[in-house]
Amino acid sequence: MEMGMIGLGRMGGNMAARLLSGGHDLVVFDRQEEAVRACVRQGARGASSLSELAAGLGSPRVVWVMVPAGGMTRCTVDALTEDLSPGDMVVDGGNSNYKESMRRASELKEKGIGFLDAGTSGGVWGLREGYCLMVGGEREDFELVEPLLRTLAPSPERGYAHVGPAGAGHFVKMVHNGIEYGMMQAYAEGFELMRAKAELDLDLPRIADLWRSGSVVRSWLLDLAAAALEEDPGLDSVEAYVEDSGEGRWAVEESIALGMPAPVMALSLQARFRSRQASPFGAKLLAAMRGQFGGHAVRRAE
Repeated sequence: MEMGMIGLGRMGGNMAARLLSGGHDLVVFDRQEEAVRACVRQGARGASSLSELAAGLGSPRVVWVMVPAGGMTRCTVDALTEDLSPGDMVVDGGNSNYKESMRRASELKEKGIGFLDAGTSGGVWGLREGYCLMVGGEREDFELVEPLLRTLAPSPERGYAHVGPAGAGHFVKMVHNGIEYGMMQAYAEGFELMRAKAELDLDLPRIADLWRSGSVVRSWLLDLAAAALEEDPGLDSVEAYVEDSGEGRWAVEESIALGMPAPVMALSLQARFRSRQASPFGAKLLAAMRGQFGGHAVRRAE
């Protein structure tokens, strides 16, 4: 199948490579010219603009957009659709808010253009392992791009699914990331607890590797934790500063809107916020209050 891809960052570039290895004809565009050239060297056709990309595709045109959520996705899709025609298709493979995806699908439908929101998990490892693809939109649109999804997924039978109407793909990916936050936080706390028990002199890289075989807590995230600890057992090269992509926030906001408790997701998100504070004011105030009411010792800043 002939298709276009916009956004060739590291993950998008790996997706392009996987599609090319699957025999798909691909036209690519990215603001970074070297990213385009890298894909051209692998067999893609390069474009220097959105208009050139659209012009280089035969009908019906399928264009996969892989750019950061929010304004960049909005501007890209708006500009792209000026060059598309009824019967064409846009796939948003980024981490857009599901409400925006629902709205975008409705707007494009009025123009006769199909839209799929494809929640994509697998990161940069997807080139080797395949991507988990959670796709929302109309069933016939899903079936049109299914050959592409089979190529991107871990296998032709598993790792991709039509999960519901427009917005469902990004909603499911949002929940997926909320769960991911909780799992990562649990591993982080567990290994920190073991490290704190200094008198046992626990070998954390060895324990991480041990748990990967037969343990009920084994997972791909544990595999990655084991690799990180093997490379740097004390994690001396890593700063304790954890970003969030936004989807964890949306998941917590959704739980509040629905009145549905999600304490693990909420606390995991708050832990990420705390990691970014070098000297949190709240902790200082806690220490100061203890000193005021109980005469407890307060460590003074130098």
